[in-house]
Amino acid sequence: MNPSELPGRPQIAYRGEALYIEDCAVADLARAHGTPLFAYSTAAMHDALAAYRRGFSGRKLLVCYAMKANSSLAILQYFARQGCGFDIVSGGELVRVLAAGGDPAKVIFSGVGKTRAEMRQALDAGILCFNVESEAELEVLSEVATQCGRQARVSIRVNPNVDPKTHPYISTGLKGNKFGIAHERTLAVYQRAAQLPGLQVAGIDFHIGSQITEATPYLDAIDRLLDLVEQIEAAGIPIKHLDFGGGLGIDYAGDTPPAADALWQELLAKLDARGFGERQFIIEPGRSLIGNAGLCVTEVLYLKPGEAKNFCIVDAAMNDLPRPAMYQAFHAIVPVQQRGGAGATYDVVGPVCESGDWLARERALNVQAGDQLAVLSAGAYCMSMASNYNTRGRAAEVLVDGGTARIIRVRETPDDMLRAERLLD
Repeated sequence: MNPSELPGRPQIAYRGEALYIEDCAVADLARAHGTPLFAYSTAAMHDALAAYRRGFSGRKLLVCYAMKANSSLAILQYFARQGCGFDIVSGGELVRVLAAGGDPAKVIFSGVGKTRAEMRQALDAGILCFNVESEAELEVLSEVATQCGRQARVSIRVNPNVDPKTHPYISTGLKGNKFGIAHERTLAVYQRAAQLPGLQVAGIDFHIGSQITEATPYLDAIDRLLDLVEQIEAAGIPIKHLDFGGGLGIDYAGDTPPAADALWQELLAKLDARGFGERQFIIEPGRSLIGNAGLCVTEVLYLKPGEAKNFCIVDAAMNDLPRPAMYQAFHAIVPVQQRGGAGATYDVVGPVCESGDWLARERALNVQAGDQLAVLSAGAYCMSMASNYNTRGRAAEVLVDGGTARIIRVRETPDDMLRAERLLD
């Protein structure tokens, strides 16, 4: 039988009744590595990155993967080998980039709370640019760079006060958000940056949020950004690169975000019309490169019928897949092996001792204890946000390339979790 593709996920499909990721049967992966298990498609990552590069064809582009989406070393190594840079938000993330073979000269350091130690670490590594998020940070960075005998390349992150029309927890470009410098203060902050001895103005940046599913917020933000660039350059401060952040959404539940190549062709037309089409461009996609490349396999432990609702209790939990508990987020859940016949409606929940430990509400499933389910769109903000709550080890991860699956993270053991702790004397 021809593969039956799941919408938005061409590399994850049924062959007959069995679910495959590329040419690997998901059930075989679970037997070999246990559950919960994260599996990622190399082809899906390749295709997602290629769409951005098509959109910017013929332009000067640096793709900086926003590694907070998924910071597993092998994932970082893959993107480094594709020539990508990285958007980091901590010194620890910089350590990961270097361990994965990433080029520090392609690293952008974002985040509102950079410490002096992190600034020194990044300057010593020779990163490309700091995305500065407050006036106080600007002053401290200049001081640290001067003490190190260096100049820090900076880009001011502008808060354009544009509504990304997404969940409030992942909105970053409104006046009420903690990120960036207010649009009205930007020119004055650039003038101050140009005066500080430890800084070199390199570019301008915005990032308005995550899981954005329409082009309008980008178009609005770019108009406001270009207005600022004209003002800043009129004041005698050249802007070498334009950083448009990331945030493009993926298909979780029938969402229809614009394709990356189509989106950027539309936005570049606006840039060309205003005379900015030949600039150096930087983008920071994360979720849209890795989100739909991943799935999480989990085993059904028990079926628990109730008067108000039925529960499907699985071995994955909120410590493995935090998004539903944090954002009330939707993940499609499908059987690894399809069954014939009627099922029932279940809440899919995990073993963690919290009422918030749920993965899905009111899903029609035909399952029995011992069956396996695949939680889709699990490549982003799952493993990178996973925890050891309830002293649960983090799941194993595999990277699939055609018919080959390589283990890229072994399952965490109790010994691993206890290793850093010390008993009283």
